[in-house]
Amino acid sequence: MASEMCFGMSVRCIAVPSCSVESAGVSTTGSHVLLVAPGSALADRRTGIHRCRQNAARANWCRLTSSCCQGSFFGTRRDVEMRTQRSAAHCIREVSFCVASMDERTILQSGTRGVVDLEARRPTVSVAIREALGSCLTETSLSETVPLLGPKTRGKVRDMYEAGDYLVLVTTDRQSAFDRVLASVPFKGQVLNETSVWWFNKTRHITGNSLVVAPDPNVTIARKCSVFPVEFVVRGYVTGTTSTSLWTVYNQGLRNYCGNPLRDGMRKNEKLDENILTPTTKSADHDLPVSGNEIVEQGLMSKEDFQEVHDKALALFAFGQEVALKHGLLLVDTKYEFGKASDGSVLLIDEVHTPDSSRYWIAASYEDRQSQGMEPENIDKEFLRLWFRNNCDPYHDKVLPNAPEELVAELAWRYIVLYETITGTQIQLPGTKEPVHDRISRNVQQALLQLQ
Repeated sequence: MASEMCFGMSVRCIAVPSCSVESAGVSTTGSHVLLVAPGSALADRRTGIHRCRQNAARANWCRLTSSCCQGSFFGTRRDVEMRTQRSAAHCIREVSFCVASMDERTILQSGTRGVVDLEARRPTVSVAIREALGSCLTETSLSETVPLLGPKTRGKVRDMYEAGDYLVLVTTDRQSAFDRVLASVPFKGQVLNETSVWWFNKTRHITGNSLVVAPDPNVTIARKCSVFPVEFVVRGYVTGTTSTSLWTVYNQGLRNYCGNPLRDGMRKNEKLDENILTPTTKSADHDLPVSGNEIVEQGLMSKEDFQEVHDKALALFAFGQEVALKHGLLLVDTKYEFGKASDGSVLLIDEVHTPDSSRYWIAASYEDRQSQGMEPENIDKEFLRLWFRNNCDPYHDKVLPNAPEELVAELAWRYIVLYETITGTQIQLPGTKEPVHDRISRNVQQALLQLQ
């Protein structure tokens, strides 16, 4: 028996020899089929029997694809064992079967790597989230606690300190959207920082990056770069709710966005014919869309630098989509930032494919929900954006309402789910005995001493 994970749902499964199923009048070509309880997270909505290829010698599960839905688990180990002792025909009447194929629409992937059982961890993590609601890392003052650090430069989410040839970037728990801070989310800074570190290490074959070391869950020490004054937004779908989102401008009739022609007749959340780059200029108030030609004409970048970043951004996004899909997710859109190092090399900086910079949907249910005109199931901060849009004018109201604690806690959980789903590892939540700021100060000071 195996325990598999699907978007936080732990599902107990067991393989039954194909010959037993064939004896019940079911044609199969795989060596085993996978039995899953009706209504479980892996049960196909259409219900039926599908193949599951299994490497019997190594007993490793193959990739599984299915429409995800909520439901109960298969049962106890004894229950499963008792069920498999019955005839295959009886099993067929009592259980649904899960699609299992080598198709790219992967929901699960298990092999020699361990599987993260998120649902088993949810009670513990939820307690930690609730306990941390009042002690989020909202502000830092490392220049007062770490020698030789320059004054703080405060961004929407990150606090930056200069340290000679390096930059110390502290990712806080501040939640930003609509060009302002909406709330503070427990462990968000750690999730963002560790997600970026993971992607930085996985994308070195596409581009170099500024990462030097990550001495603390919330901290990255990076090479200094001359940052291009442009954010490189890559989109794969017509979606969004902000004033600069692709769906907003498309729905208003715009058919050429940042130099990208858009065909008529597209629906909200529809997949684009190809991924597109839609840069924006950095602004203190609002990010302004701009085309590649305008970037060069305005002297923001040279033609050569822009072309290099253009190609790298699209390659990074395609790779991110591939990795996300293997874990049952759709990488919908994201933003990148690039800079130029002292040696002239163009480097990826800031963050990569985090739930702050990116939009993720659940792949299994996307097509069905799209055909029914429903919003995709998401695993990012979009639901918090929607709450603010429904309860205030986040662009113009001077004072915003406080986000409900249950929404903030849910967002913290989703960020952790996303990290663990993509990386296949459990995030190590820090203890509360040492204050977060003290821990960061100690780790940063030690790292800078080692870099001297």
